[in-house]
Amino acid sequence: MLLCFSIHQNYRLVGFLRLNTQFLGLTVNYLLLSFLSFFVGIIVGLTGVGGASLITPMLIFFFQVPASIAVSSDVVAATLMKVVGGFKHLQQQTLDLQVVKWLALGSVPGSLGGGNQNLDCILLRLIGAAIALVVVLAMTQLLLKIFLPNLKLPQPPEWDLNTNSGRIFTVSAGAILGCIVGITSVSSGSMFALLLIAFFRLDSSKLVGTDISQAAILLMFTSLGHLSLGTVDWSLVLPIWLGSVPGVLVGAKFCQIMPQRPLKLVIYGMLAMASWKLYQV
Repeated sequence: MLLCFSIHQNYRLVGFLRLNTQFLGLTVNYLLLSFLSFFVGIIVGLTGVGGASLITPMLIFFFQVPASIAVSSDVVAATLMKVVGGFKHLQQQTLDLQVVKWLALGSVPGSLGGGNQNLDCILLRLIGAAIALVVVLAMTQLLLKIFLPNLKLPQPPEWDLNTNSGRIFTVSAGAILGCIVGITSVSSGSMFALLLIAFFRLDSSKLVGTDISQAAILLMFTSLGHLSLGTVDWSLVLPIWLGSVPGVLVGAKFCQIMPQRPLKLVIYGMLAMASWKLYQV
C-alpha cells in the first residue's frame, strides 16, 4: 500500500515538473518573440518595410509555426503595429496625406478583389526582380549625386496629384499592388515603397511615413480575411504586439531625426532584402 502511494506521488511530481517545464519554455518563447518583434518594429518605423519579410520567416523557421498560421498571425499583428506607426508619423508630420489617400482609394478595393485568386510563384519572383532593379537604379543615382553633384540625371515622370492624370495613375497603381497584397499577403511595405521612390518626390522621412500609413489602411482590410479563415493564433499576435508596437514608435522617432542619405541607404538595404526574399519563393 505504501509502495503504491509512493509511486503515485512520484508520478504526480514528475507530471507537475513536466508541466512547469513546458510552462517555462512557453514563457521564454513568448518573451523571446516580443524581444525580437521590438527590433522588427524599430526597422519598420525607421524604413517602412521589413515587417512580413522578418516576422513571418522568424515564426516559421525559428518558432516552428505552420506557414498558414504564421502568415495570418503576422498580418493581424502588423495591422496594429502600422496603425500606431502611421499615427506617430502623422504627429511628426513625416507623411504625405494626399498620397496616402489616393493610394488607399485604389489599394483597398484591389486587395478585396484579389483575395480568392492564385498567384504563380513566377510572378512573385518578377516582383522581387523589379524591386531589386529599382533599388540598384536608386542606389546608383544616390552615389552619383554624392560623388558627381553637378551631374544631371534623367528622372521618371512625377505623378502630380493636383491633376486628374496623376490621380488616375496613383489609384490604378494602388489597385494593382493592393490586389497583389490581397493574393499573397506579403510585401505591402516594399512594393508601395518602390512606387513612392519611382513616381513621387518625397524626402526619406515622408516616404517612410507615407508607406507605413497606406499599409496600415490596407492591412486593416486584408486582416479581416485572415480572421475569417480562423488561422490567426492570438498567442502569437499578442507577444508580437508587445514588442513591435513600442518598437515602431522608437523607429518612427529615429526616422524623424536621422539624416536623409543614411536613411535612404537603410531603406534601400531593406528593399534589397525584401526582393531577395520574394525571388527565393
